[in-house]
Amino acid sequence: MLFTDRTDAGRQLAEALRHLERRDPVVLGLPRGGVPVAYEVARALGAPLDVIVVRKLGVPYRPELGFGAIGEGGARVISDEIVRHAGVREKDLEAVERAEEAELLRRAQTYREGRPRLPLEGRTVVVVDDGVATGATARAACQVVRAQGASHVVLAVPVASPDVAARLREDVDEVVCLSTPHFFSAVGEWYRDFSQTSDEEVVSLLARASTGTATAEEVEVDAGGVPLAGDLVLPGDAGAVVVFAHGSGSSRLSPRNRAVAGVLNRAGLGTLLFDLLTPGEEVYRANVFDIGLLAGRLADTTAWLRHRVSLPVGSFGASTGAAAALRAAAATDSGVGAVVSRGGRPDLAGADLSGVRAPTLLVVGGADTTVIDLNRQAQAALHCENRLEIVPGATHLFEEPGALDRVAELARDWFTTHLVRPAG
Repeated sequence: MLFTDRTDAGRQLAEALRHLERRDPVVLGLPRGGVPVAYEVARALGAPLDVIVVRKLGVPYRPELGFGAIGEGGARVISDEIVRHAGVREKDLEAVERAEEAELLRRAQTYREGRPRLPLEGRTVVVVDDGVATGATARAACQVVRAQGASHVVLAVPVASPDVAARLREDVDEVVCLSTPHFFSAVGEWYRDFSQTSDEEVVSLLARASTGTATAEEVEVDAGGVPLAGDLVLPGDAGAVVVFAHGSGSSRLSPRNRAVAGVLNRAGLGTLLFDLLTPGEEVYRANVFDIGLLAGRLADTTAWLRHRVSLPVGSFGASTGAAAALRAAAATDSGVGAVVSRGGRPDLAGADLSGVRAPTLLVVGGADTTVIDLNRQAQAALHCENRLEIVPGATHLFEEPGALDRVAELARDWFTTHLVRPAG
């Protein structure tokens, strides 16, 4: 079984976990890659989502040999047999534990942004990862969850080595695994997109899941008679909605766009991420760069959204999606109140740039020199309020630590300033 990405894997895994809905479970994702999978499971089951942060304890002179694991709340699992056979002194083991505990607390605080850890005492707990190769981390996580008081522990993964999956059944009450291929060498080979999950995405997904007043639903957008899959999130106090136009080779499941969307949701902005093309259209590469087609789809989607919600609408475009967003915004009846471009190609909007009236923010990575020049050329053609922001040291995909955070902050501030109506 081959998964499109972690979101796809999470949705399929959720279906196999439906029998747990009546048990009122808590879903815990192993950071970082397990959290996007866990997010989809928690959303489908209507369950709270948290991270399970564990640190394996390695023998000082053989760190690859684990003698135990620690978790939050003082949870501690130690193998006395390994400690005895390794002949390690107690003070050395204590030093290892102190160092790992400091890192554990740092990571937990980073991911939760000050929110308390979900209590597990007496609960059914589903531990989720994006796959299992050796099983060491998954085993440690399940042992820590048990030590934290969980009454029923379920390990849920999309794919795992068959031998490891069998061994893990000894540590938990239930293992749910969608695929155990015989020829297994690495988790990533069972995903089409196994790009690294960033800390920023983990933080965003956890924050998004904790926003209890937000409604999230899968929708079918009517783009001029063409049905397109979309994900609509509306915080209870939404002041505006932002439509995302993804770039070439991407989709509504783009982890970078989803990370930005999470920040916007926390700021009280609704978001709509949708596929600009149907699966059949994506087969033809030329469609991905047909700015006219993409702009038309975005315009139709914006009109569909404006009939659905009575809120100001903005556009967030990445790569070629930025050109589509600007071309769509240039129409006199576009209804677009503000535009943000991330690593975009606004130059591809051509002559339509002069017709854009919506305030426009162009965000480019400082190391993306070619695209910086193209954005400066496009900026010169704009006749609306506009600004060019360069994120120092960032490359085209903003994969550097903190780079995507900066993009999200800039987008949030731009949309709240130019879209949200002042109270009263």
